[in-house]
Amino acid sequence: MTRSSPRASSQDATHKPRRALIVTADDFGLHLRINEAVERAHQNGVLTAASLMVSAPAALDAVRRAQRNPTLRVGLHIVLADGAPMLATHLVPALVNRHGRLGDRMVRDGFRFFLLPEVRRQLKAEIRAQFQAFARTGLKLDHVNTHKHFHLHPTVLALIIEVGRDYGLQAMRLPYEAGAPRWIRPWMARMRKQLDNAGIAHNDYVIGLSQTGHLDEAALLDALARLPDGVGEVYSHPAVAGAEPITPTMQTYRHSDELDALLSARVAAAIAASGAITGGFADVFAQRIYE
Repeated sequence: MTRSSPRASSQDATHKPRRALIVTADDFGLHLRINEAVERAHQNGVLTAASLMVSAPAALDAVRRAQRNPTLRVGLHIVLADGAPMLATHLVPALVNRHGRLGDRMVRDGFRFFLLPEVRRQLKAEIRAQFQAFARTGLKLDHVNTHKHFHLHPTVLALIIEVGRDYGLQAMRLPYEAGAPRWIRPWMARMRKQLDNAGIAHNDYVIGLSQTGHLDEAALLDALARLPDGVGEVYSHPAVAGAEPITPTMQTYRHSDELDALLSARVAAAIAASGAITGGFADVFAQRIYE
């Protein structure tokens, strides 16, 4: 566990940490089919949180659903690639392609974010605009993460932390999964250090990274059977069935299988049997999670 309750003593930290589990749906607001799935999975399943894309086409519908489901914890899913910017394109020309969309050349953009001050200025302005848009919804900010895990980039993460302090940022996703390739581990260690130094709460591990778009009931039950100690986050991409892919990059996603997993009575029973504290980031980190 990375962060205990302010009331926990140093002696508490020597005790074995209990389990906690946050079950999150990403891309809330991207499509009405996703929004409907999020609402159903929260009301009738194990979903406890959702990450809102504030500049996405169905964002207003997502906010309305969140407002009528006050126990759903909602965070900000910052989009800096493969999506629409919040700011007008003429204000962020270095971030968008000729179609006015945030680019999908993440390696190239990562170098530009690090090396070019004007690009960083526009990046910071876009991050602030997305925080501002979330604040205007009136929803309480439960957590922050990024589309395609772009906050693994240290410059992106530093800007999110800097800007987020003005908007109540308290928790972020650490996209670490057991068995991750060795090359990514130094990036995870650096990210963990940045978050810890900034006092930002975070999970210890995720479930679903290696099964992105394919986290069905069998895969989720297998992961839950091997649930480690600490704070975990299941992150998923549920949507109700439809005739067309939600986006071109999601053509292979099995959204309805993921929704079925979140509605599964067997999954609910497995989570209950694990003894894990459940809820959003705010719920988990508000409790004394040490035995």
